[in-house]
Amino acid sequence: MKTMTCRALGGPCDLEHHGASADEVIKAQDRHLKEAERSGDATHREARDAMKSRWMHPKRSMGWYRDTQRAFAALADE
Repeated sequence: MKTMTCRALGGPCDLEHHGASADEVIKAQDRHLKEAERSGDATHREARDAMKSRWMHPKRSMGWYRDTQRAFAALADE
């Protein structure tokens, strides 16, 4: 199990996401951003918009995805 924060994934806060894989942490971040946006949290809107637009550009999204996987892999296990 490893931990990455919202901020480490491009968001504005230090909420921790825990997962056994980078994919689990990325999915947790996506849920967090969606919930924050639904609750009207404007500070997360920019990160949510960036995440939505990232997937519209496959090359850019794959670069972000690989970078996130590398950052996750470099973290110490808890």
